[in-house]
Amino acid sequence: MDSTKGVKIVTIGGGSSYTPELMEGFIKRYDRLPVREIWLVDIEDGREKLEIVAAMAQRMWDASPYHVKIRTTLDRREALPGADFVTTQFRVGLLYARIKDERIPLSYGVLGQETNGAGGIFKAFRTIPVILDIVKDMKELCPDAWLINFTNPSGIITEAVVRYGKWDKVIGLCNVPVMAQKHEAPVLGLEPGELIYRFAGLNHFHWHRVWDLDGNDMCPAIIEKMKTGNIGVPKNIYDIPFDQNMLKKSDLIPCLYHLYYFRQQEMLDHSVEDFKKNGTRAETVKQTEDRLFDLYRDPNLDYKPKELENRGGAYYSDAACEAITSIWGNEDKIMVVSTRNCGAVPDLPEDCVAEVSSVIGRTGALPLAFGKLPMMEAGWLKLMKSMELLVCEAAVTGDYATALQAFTINPLIPSGKTAERILDELLVAHKRYLPQFADKIAELEKEGVTVSDDTARKLCEEGR
Repeated sequence: MDSTKGVKIVTIGGGSSYTPELMEGFIKRYDRLPVREIWLVDIEDGREKLEIVAAMAQRMWDASPYHVKIRTTLDRREALPGADFVTTQFRVGLLYARIKDERIPLSYGVLGQETNGAGGIFKAFRTIPVILDIVKDMKELCPDAWLINFTNPSGIITEAVVRYGKWDKVIGLCNVPVMAQKHEAPVLGLEPGELIYRFAGLNHFHWHRVWDLDGNDMCPAIIEKMKTGNIGVPKNIYDIPFDQNMLKKSDLIPCLYHLYYFRQQEMLDHSVEDFKKNGTRAETVKQTEDRLFDLYRDPNLDYKPKELENRGGAYYSDAACEAITSIWGNEDKIMVVSTRNCGAVPDLPEDCVAEVSSVIGRTGALPLAFGKLPMMEAGWLKLMKSMELLVCEAAVTGDYATALQAFTINPLIPSGKTAERILDELLVAHKRYLPQFADKIAELEKEGVTVSDDTARKLCEEGR
């Protein structure tokens, strides 16, 4: 990176509704991150959204004091040469794929969720081959660039980049730690900067410890505040209190996605009931996104609309901007990122990717030692990491048996015939985006496997 010439940023998935938040983040950090050039990249299916978002992004920059040109392309190889940072925020199969990820498991009474359970596994199956192709292009066209990933499931995607892409200049990001740090301090009557945090675990499966500036353990006080409801709950998670006895024994604050595992029956019951009444979360998000793009079309809109917060995933883009700024300026900011573990979490292999508090500077992420987790947490963590590694292997090899192993050890998927049926249906439903499984999908179709959910089947028939 040449700090004298300004920063070139390439965003893959540039037509995303999150892009205005990304632009806002770069604009407010311009004095620390002198952006020279921004390329927004998408695919043919996303052309219209790319054009709408790019026009709005340009208006945002034009309304700022800074002269930055937004460029667009449907060919990432055109955009990548000379990039300093490549951010990834794409969704293979668009929201239609997420609808199938959620509806098919739920039709069997099994959790359908974007990053957990069967839905999260299939999002990884579709995404990993694409991210590895992106890495291959980066090695050729911008070998000095950093890859900043917030494509979900972020931790698994980052693991695939490191393990199979052999690319260490990558950081995975998530908004959940950001939300915890923003919302916990106020409930204690403090400002966010008056607490010290350390996180450890996996993306959407971590824990954190908290101290005040005098070094006093603040976990008990936060746990007490969680008696009646959790703090900083993302819009896509049903809020039900954790068991206080379990929290007090651990003296750790769990990631709110742990509700799917520690209150599994209640979360499943709510998901199934909500599915019957309102459809899936993906269908709600699709409606929100349609409204957002109606706003983005307004030629007078030159700022991020508040309605974007209803989309879910708030602060993803802000975290990306902060990570990029800290790398560029060698600022050594402490952030929670997915990066190679390097012994920071002793309960995980040193060479795997963990989500952990890290110092972010010119050499990337330096993970901070957390220490061993209590017995229950360590057991969960090892199981979930094994599941993630199986998902990565299956996504790369297209091996059905490995995919079934990942399903079998995932705590949110009942093993046996139900798991096989859901796996088979999802393979058939997503065949357009799963070429690595082509032989197995052809075999399943020959055996008469079809998609049972009416809405998911209709999307397949429409080629979506």
